[in-house]
Amino acid sequence: MKAGILVVASMMAVALVSAQAESATKAVAVLSPTKGSSVAGSVTFTKVDGGVKIVADVTGLTPGQHGFHIHEFGDCSAPDATSAGGHFNPGHMQHGAPDAAVRHAGDFGNLEADASGNAHYERVDTMISLDGADSIIGHGVIVHAKADDLKTQPTGNAGARVACGAIGVAKP
Repeated sequence: MKAGILVVASMMAVALVSAQAESATKAVAVLSPTKGSSVAGSVTFTKVDGGVKIVADVTGLTPGQHGFHIHEFGDCSAPDATSAGGHFNPGHMQHGAPDAAVRHAGDFGNLEADASGNAHYERVDTMISLDGADSIIGHGVIVHAKADDLKTQPTGNAGARVACGAIGVAKP
């Protein structure tokens, strides 16, 4: 009897979590530095008319451009964040610029850090989603050490990972 109640309770919890992820209107990733890095920040994803608005604020960067992507897994446990896997690419497309017709869903191009190492990024993306089979919820955000050249396959030659954060559902 107790086992049956536990099974039903577990099934209800899974259904509730699934329903929350399917109806998400906002998500967030808190970026933490990889080993040897001081890069940190946050990225919010908000469902808007025409797509998902991405707003990132990142500190601790070297001045200049830094590749900025969603990766396969929300696992930042490896010291170099390789546990986050490759770029999020549910459509099996080639790597490209954020405004290209053919690109990974997770290709956001570059953050531009100022002389103080701070970067702000804001755009509406039409390829990502906060719900459905291609949802970004549960995936990871990676900031890279170098600029994404927007063409080299499959990663844009953006170098080491300097920050990582898992994307989770946020309070609307």
